[in-house]
Amino acid sequence: MVLRPPVEPMLAQAVESVPGPGVLGELAYEQKFDGYRALLFTPTGAAGQLLVQTRRGTLIQNSFPDLVAAAQLPDGLVLDGELVVWDTAAGRLSFEGLQRRTAARGRAARELAASLPAFFIAFDVLQEDGVEVLRHPYRQRRLRLETLFSTHRLKTPWTLCPMTTDLITAQKWLETWTDVPGLEGVVVKAMNQPYRPGYRGWYKLRRRDTVEAIIGAITGTLLRPQLLLLGRHDSHDHLRPIGRTVPLRAEAARLVAASITAADEDHPWTGMRFATTWGSRDALDVTLVRPELVAEISADTSVDHGGIYRHPVRFKRLRLDLTARDVPRFEADTA
Repeated sequence: MVLRPPVEPMLAQAVESVPGPGVLGELAYEQKFDGYRALLFTPTGAAGQLLVQTRRGTLIQNSFPDLVAAAQLPDGLVLDGELVVWDTAAGRLSFEGLQRRTAARGRAARELAASLPAFFIAFDVLQEDGVEVLRHPYRQRRLRLETLFSTHRLKTPWTLCPMTTDLITAQKWLETWTDVPGLEGVVVKAMNQPYRPGYRGWYKLRRRDTVEAIIGAITGTLLRPQLLLLGRHDSHDHLRPIGRTVPLRAEAARLVAASITAADEDHPWTGMRFATTWGSRDALDVTLVRPELVAEISADTSVDHGGIYRHPVRFKRLRLDLTARDVPRFEADTA
C-alpha cells in the first residue's frame, strides 16, 4: 500500500523522568526539538511535488517553497519529523518564526524563506521506494533512515535527528542541551516497536518548568486581557481550574486578544468563583472564554491537589498547533 496524506502520526505521552529499559526492552532516546510535527511525502512517479502535512492533516508545502525546491530526496518516500526554522538575524531556532512562515503564502512565503529558512529534522521513515514499512520495528526503520541520509548524502534542509541508546547520554541532553533555544527535551522509543498511527506509544520528557494549559477565562477585557485563568480536563473530561498567570505583557496580551472568543452559555465554569489570591475570599472579576486555546506556561513545583499551582505561572506563548485534547490531564484522582 502506498501511503498518501493525510496519515495520522504516532504520538508520545508526557512523563516526568527518563524511562529506563524496564519491560519495554532496549530503548532509543531522541532529541526533541521545539517545532511543528510534520510528515513529508515525495512523489511516487514523474508527476507531483513534495508534500508537507501537519499533525492535524493540513498540507502546508505552499508556505515552505524552500523545502519544495530542495533536491536530494528519492521518490516514494514518507518521513516523519519536526519542522523548524532558523532565525538568521538572531542566530537561533525560532518558534515564532515558524508560526510566521506557516501563515505565509506566495511572495510572502518566498521572502520569509530568506531570513527564516526551514529545516526538516527527520526521526522516522514510514515508506521507502513506494513501500510502507510501518510494521517494521523502530530498530530497522532507524537503520533505513540512517542509510537514506548516508547513501543520498542528504544535507540542508534535511537533518537526521540525533539518537542514542545510552541512558546517561539522554540524561545529559535533558539536563544541559535543553538550555539551547529550540531543544526542549527527549523522546523515548522502544527499539522493537512498530509505527502505530495515532497511538501514544512513545514517551516525551520536557524540562519540568514548561507545560501546557487551557485558557478558560481572563480578567480585563477581550480586547486587553490582563490575567489568564487556566484549566485542564480530568479523567471525566471536566475542565478543572489549575491556576492563573501573572499579568500579561502588552505584546502577549495583544496575541491572546487576537485569538480568544467569548464563551457560550454552556461554559463549564459558569457560576464559578475565582479567588484573587491563593486562600483569599475576595473574588476576581472574570470573563469566560471558549476553552479551546492552549497556552504554554512556565511554572514552579509548588503544585497541590494533583495539579493546582499555588503560585501564579508565567505565560510564554500560545500553542496554536495544539488543541485542548493535547493538554496533559488533571490528575487529582491519582494524586
